[in-house]
Amino acid sequence: MRAARGMSGNQSAYCGKKGIVPQTLHQGEDNLRILLADDDPVTRRMLQAALSDWGHDVLTCADGSEAWEELQKEDRPKLAILDWTMPEMDGPTICAKLREQIDRPYTYVILVTSRDSKEDLLEGLEAGTDDYITKPFDRTELRLRLSVGERIVRLQDELISARDDFEYQAAHDSLTGLWNRRAVLATLKGELARAQRKGSRLSVVIGDLDHFKGVNDNLGHLMGDAVLRAVAERINESIRAYDSLGRYGGEEFILVLPDCGLQDAKAQAERIRSRLCAEPISAGEGSVAVTISLGVAEAIQTEDWSVDAVIRAADTALYNAKNLGRNRVELAHAPGERDHSDP
Repeated sequence: MRAARGMSGNQSAYCGKKGIVPQTLHQGEDNLRILLADDDPVTRRMLQAALSDWGHDVLTCADGSEAWEELQKEDRPKLAILDWTMPEMDGPTICAKLREQIDRPYTYVILVTSRDSKEDLLEGLEAGTDDYITKPFDRTELRLRLSVGERIVRLQDELISARDDFEYQAAHDSLTGLWNRRAVLATLKGELARAQRKGSRLSVVIGDLDHFKGVNDNLGHLMGDAVLRAVAERINESIRAYDSLGRYGGEEFILVLPDCGLQDAKAQAERIRSRLCAEPISAGEGSVAVTISLGVAEAIQTEDWSVDAVIRAADTALYNAKNLGRNRVELAHAPGERDHSDP
């Protein structure tokens, strides 16, 4: 998981390279992209003409190998009409191989065949085909059978969209669009394991807005929410694409910095601090001057490489920043090392 890039309060934010993004699918459209594979040019042209007449986008193939290649692409059609007998690879074989790919979206398959015995039907169903139509095909029957496949494909799209939306909401803060506490701590755990395994560096920054309670008390919670969203956006603009930024809770934010030592992390935190206090945040009819205190810790400073240890070190540095006047960056210290920032 990486930083959520670009925020909004309605959860339509775009997330980083490994974030979760609700997909916009082709719900409600009449046309469908269909793969048509048949080695008989006459049958292929007749089927293509019928499908095109009904408004579908048709991708044609003359043999099973070509059809299989198309069905392995990222933009593969979600519905396939396959001839039972084709050179290179027949329809049932293609269908059986598709059903082995349980980690990919489902492809609805209609077999076209001149075979109509019960044994042939059972063989096709055993291979995983969804429906079949016999040659010579009847246009009305084809259209009815195709409509069943269309409904299944549309339903799959809706389910995928609902699943992605659920996963997005489960991992993101509803107000700022950033990773929520659970998700960003899971990211930190993974990055700690990676850094320890590879011998690389890892730092964590925890920031807390100064005197934020006064914003809510004096200007109202709507203004407070607007400030938090704006702060999230400004911090996001100040970090690297592969950093992970989350809302830790309330007015606290946490930043996971892979391949980043203590001094570089301090410089990153200072950029965030400067960015926030450079100009007031405007929201509605008012504006608010915002400052932030930040604590920085590197994993190597702690007694162990656990999430709790690194968080505790960054949190202690944050409290030092608060005690020393706020609107500043303080560093964590290794166990036994004297805190020179203490009075």
